[in-house]
Amino acid sequence: MAQLWGGRFTKETDKEVYAFNASINFDKRLIDVDIKGSIVHAKMLAKQNIISDADKDSIINGLNSILSDVKSGNILITEEYEDVHSFVEANLIERIGDAGKKLHTGRSRNDQVALDMRLYTRDTVLKTKSLLITLLSEINNVMKENIDTYMPGFTHLQKAQPVTLAHHFGAYFEMFKRDVLRLTDIYERMNYCPLGAGALAGTTYPLDREFVAENLGFLAPTANSMDSVSDRDYLIEYLSALSIIMMHLSRFCEEIIIFNSNEYRFVEIDDTFSTGSSIMPQKKNPDIAELIRGKTGRVYGALMSLLTTMKGIPLAYNKDMQEDKELSFDAFDTVNNCIHLFTGMIATIKFNKEVMEKSAMNGFTNATDAADYLVKKGMPFRDAHAVIGRLVLYCIENNKAIHELKLLELKSICDMFDMDVYDEISLETCVEKRITTGGPSRMAITNEIAKNDEFINNYSE
Repeated sequence: MAQLWGGRFTKETDKEVYAFNASINFDKRLIDVDIKGSIVHAKMLAKQNIISDADKDSIINGLNSILSDVKSGNILITEEYEDVHSFVEANLIERIGDAGKKLHTGRSRNDQVALDMRLYTRDTVLKTKSLLITLLSEINNVMKENIDTYMPGFTHLQKAQPVTLAHHFGAYFEMFKRDVLRLTDIYERMNYCPLGAGALAGTTYPLDREFVAENLGFLAPTANSMDSVSDRDYLIEYLSALSIIMMHLSRFCEEIIIFNSNEYRFVEIDDTFSTGSSIMPQKKNPDIAELIRGKTGRVYGALMSLLTTMKGIPLAYNKDMQEDKELSFDAFDTVNNCIHLFTGMIATIKFNKEVMEKSAMNGFTNATDAADYLVKKGMPFRDAHAVIGRLVLYCIENNKAIHELKLLELKSICDMFDMDVYDEISLETCVEKRITTGGPSRMAITNEIAKNDEFINNYSE
């Protein structure tokens, strides 16, 4: 088919060059936003008396019919078109004649594609944000149900101090909450309309850019026409936020994989989110968690690809920027699918509470509290630290936990121990006396859950 830009050329584009240049295979997903932007552009052209109301109505009816036929499968977006913009315009002209040729008045493909990508990304940011809110609600539900579920907290993947499952999940709530806030910031910063910037220097037509921006839900038009067609900061920001989301999901998945192992048995992933082995019938593998962990690198790659593409491009538009789409679309789909599946996995997971509590009791997680006990008796902390170190060594040599030692054994290490030490180093006491904001005590966690509920309500769509 003849190209929309073909007037200046005397030769047909080489077929391999055409295929290399074309973007229709991946930018066809922009069909909805391309037509949405074109409809508002047509309304603005008529409002400014650049085209007639009759032509406007014909253009809008034609655009709506194209979208309807695409959705129903009556027409296909095929490779004979260079890009989605060419597809829409060619079909529009075929349907309504010369009126269709007027749609591109005062518009370049540069500001058109800038608009389409911004509209599409803006919608996807909202989708990601909504999926995160659903995940946060599920995490908060787990917290509400496990305020008194004791487990070991870890540093260096070694048992450190006793916490609760609610406290542990609360850490991930904070991570994903920050992700929601990042997306909110990105949405606000990107919500400016580039249409009307033309190829790079605006246009001589009396366009009403404020009308277009308002009718497309933007805060205002972009301020500089050259920046309008060459800016991809918003997309880099979004890919960065998606990379951080995947990092958080990957960390969570790593812990679930570990906790699901035979050695830990803290959790059991539901059958619906597990797979088996083709040769070992006893296996129940955490494949979904592993795949989410693995797909993190895929999303990182999209971010690094776009950063690398943009780093050496002079103003204004360059064809390199077509590379903003393919990997970005893949990253959008990957992250949103991962959040959705991860939420389902968390909603169906089983927590082995007795196993977690036993693990906390037998891992010297109360050693710091034993030292604090001696400090309360008047011993300097550094001396108490050394005493408990010797006590732990004694326990290891005798294959016992601290709470299993008899008073005489305790006194053989330090005569300041008395019967009240057993209450001081119990899991309940160790957790409940940590009442500072952000701690694992019932009071602290209850306050945290209330704030979580408030956050979810404020950011739910």
